[in-house]
Amino acid sequence: MQSSVPKVLHTLGGISLLKRVIDTARLLEPDRICIVIGHGGERVRQSIGGDDLVWVTQQHQLGTGHAVMQTLSFLDHDGSTLILYGDVPLVSVDSLRKLKAVALNDQCALISAFMEDPTGYGRVIRDPITRAIIKIVEQKDATPEQLSICEINTGIMLIPNHNLHNWLPKIENNNLQCEYYLTDVISMAVRDGIEIASIQPENLWEIAGVNDKRQLAELERIYQLECANKLLEQGVYLADPSRIDIRGEMNCGSEVAIDINCVFEGVVNLHDDVQIGPHCILKNVTVAKGTVVAPYSLIEDTVIGEKCRIGPYARIRPGTKLFNEVHIGNFVEVKNSQIGLRSKANHLSYIGDTIVGEKVNIGAGTITCNYDGAYKHQTIIEDDVFIGSDTQLIAPVKISKGSTIGAGSTITKDTPEGALTLSRTRQVSYFEWQRPTKTKS
Repeated sequence: MQSSVPKVLHTLGGISLLKRVIDTARLLEPDRICIVIGHGGERVRQSIGGDDLVWVTQQHQLGTGHAVMQTLSFLDHDGSTLILYGDVPLVSVDSLRKLKAVALNDQCALISAFMEDPTGYGRVIRDPITRAIIKIVEQKDATPEQLSICEINTGIMLIPNHNLHNWLPKIENNNLQCEYYLTDVISMAVRDGIEIASIQPENLWEIAGVNDKRQLAELERIYQLECANKLLEQGVYLADPSRIDIRGEMNCGSEVAIDINCVFEGVVNLHDDVQIGPHCILKNVTVAKGTVVAPYSLIEDTVIGEKCRIGPYARIRPGTKLFNEVHIGNFVEVKNSQIGLRSKANHLSYIGDTIVGEKVNIGAGTITCNYDGAYKHQTIIEDDVFIGSDTQLIAPVKISKGSTIGAGSTITKDTPEGALTLSRTRQVSYFEWQRPTKTKS
């Protein structure tokens, strides 16, 4: 990967490769999940966490069979073990359930796939008459005839635990790579008269592994197009399905429209009739019915009410709640604030640590000065307040109900209800003053 980050911690769709595999495994409700780690394993463990996980260290990387061998002390003798891979992130729970379903009567089962170019994969060898699986041969150990086989082993297997306890200690490393292959248990199963069941995934990308940044990028595009197709199937309008990135969980109502180059991170909920303009980023956001987000807006950890108008070029930061029919216009930043019904801040303003009431108009260039250099303080703007342009509200301060603040004011004290409050010096003109000019050289 040409990176100091362990491979399985690289992300696909905003979630690490390993976490995707673990999340899929959890859907099967297993008794136990064992994670075999090696180089960089402690960093992996700290990043992933999870009280339901058993972490097993493989001190020396001697092959997949050796890796599974490290888990034997954690495996009961009854039940079966499903082997998955931390760098094969998109295997579907549906495929794994199909695999489980075919493993009847204590059978072993594996996922195989047919590829036009099987280079690099182990080949599934079948009996020429019965078509039963008889062994798996790794690429480096295969004969030219075996290399012509297009059915490959994905490595994903379901094996009864009592067989693992019996077979794994018997695996040898008599091969060109001097590794202990997990695939050797297939030959052992055949020797013991155990049938090997198999299934094929619905999509080849389910079994695609990641070994470098190029493969990661290719799989990212496949994943994003799959996400886009699911949205289209739900009735979401996408201006271009190839230009949307979903890096988490996204839920959409009816008649949702999303323009090009939008990014959705964390958990995003878009209710009915929401429109998202081009080049927007939404992270952990809920947007209620009928709201429009105009282009180039960045919104994080925010709840937005119905029929709001956001942007263009708006930034809404964590801890914000916008009630119904709020307008947040171009180059307005809102942080950790509540803005009440039908209130507006349409131009060039900063609203931080503020409670804004209903039907408030915040003029262009208004800022809440919430930080004194050591502590943050709150501004309260009550209902029906009109704040003129280029006003500074020095927190902590309360602008009382019905107040009007004249443009260009600096407000440091609470204002009385219904009054016009100004804070300006007397306007003076100087007729003898001359504007500076550049001196000619």
